[in-house]
Amino acid sequence: MSVSISRQHWQALLDELEDARRQRHLLTYRALVERLALPTPAMQTLTAALEHLASMDVKAERPLRSALVISQGASRLPRTGFFDCVTRLGRFSGASDGVAAASWHAAEVVRVFEFDYSEGL
Repeated sequence: MSVSISRQHWQALLDELEDARRQRHLLTYRALVERLALPTPAMQTLTAALEHLASMDVKAERPLRSALVISQGASRLPRTGFFDCVTRLGRFSGASDGVAAASWHAAEVVRVFEFDYSEGL
């Protein structure tokens, strides 16, 4: 099944991630789905949009804004699919759980917080 996101929802996603970056905080998948009021299948749409954004950030050699979105579970890490995606994109290698994933994610979040995405647009 192919999913797509409207331009309005895409821009809202970028705006939410930029607000989170500026405020130096993380968002949960659930909170983002609710804030964006994504239509069904909302979680698949969000996942596809975040993977597309990750691909765009890799091509532009930027830190991955999708790293700001985490599971609301105890791990406080993105879902396994995020790590699968960034592995495919060549940004991470290793298990999607455990110390390596947590360490890489923490470093990537810091890089996102410190990067100015308005340059080069």
